[in-house]
Amino acid sequence: MTVRRLRADAERSVRAIMEAAERLLSENPSATMEQIAEAAGVARATVHRRFASREALVEAMELAAWRELDAIVNAARPLTAPPLVALHQATAAILQVKPGWRFTLASPVPMGAEARQVQESVMATCEAVFARAKEAGLVRAEVDVAWVRQAYLALLSETAHTAPADADPDALAARLLDTLMYGVAAR
Repeated sequence: MTVRRLRADAERSVRAIMEAAERLLSENPSATMEQIAEAAGVARATVHRRFASREALVEAMELAAWRELDAIVNAARPLTAPPLVALHQATAAILQVKPGWRFTLASPVPMGAEARQVQESVMATCEAVFARAKEAGLVRAEVDVAWVRQAYLALLSETAHTAPADADPDALAARLLDTLMYGVAAR
C-alpha cells in the first residue's frame, strides 16, 4: 500500500489538531471536535476533513504516539547496544515524550489495529532487551522476562506521570533502571 504524504501545511494542521486534542482531552475527555478545532486554530471543517470522527482522531493520535515510541526505542539500538545502555537511552527519551501523550497512551478505548501492531512490536523489542540482559547475567536466571518488562513499564509510567516537568530525563532513567535492576534495599 502506498502512503500518500500530506503537504507541509496539511501536516502542520494535523499536528496542531492532534496536539490540541491531546491537551483538551487530557483536561476534559468529553471535549468536542469543535473545541478541538478552536484550540488548534483551524476551522471545524478542517478537523472533519482530516478525521471523519472523534474515534478516527483518537485512533490517529494512538498511531502517532506509538510510532514515536517505536522510533525512540529503535534509536536506542535495542538489539545491538549493551542492554543497559539501550534501556537507559530509550527510557530517558521516552520520559521526555510520554507526558505529551498522557491522554492518548492511557485511553480506555480499544486501540486501532495499526497502533496495536506498533505497540506489540515495541513490547516485543522491550522484552528482547530484557532477554539480552538476562543472557548477559544482569537478570537472575529464574526471573521471567515478561514480568521484568511489566515491572519496567509500571516504573516508567509512574515516573512519567509524577516527575516534575523540569526533571532531568537521564537522572530519572538512571533512578528507574537502578530501582528495577537492584531494588530499593540498602546495599
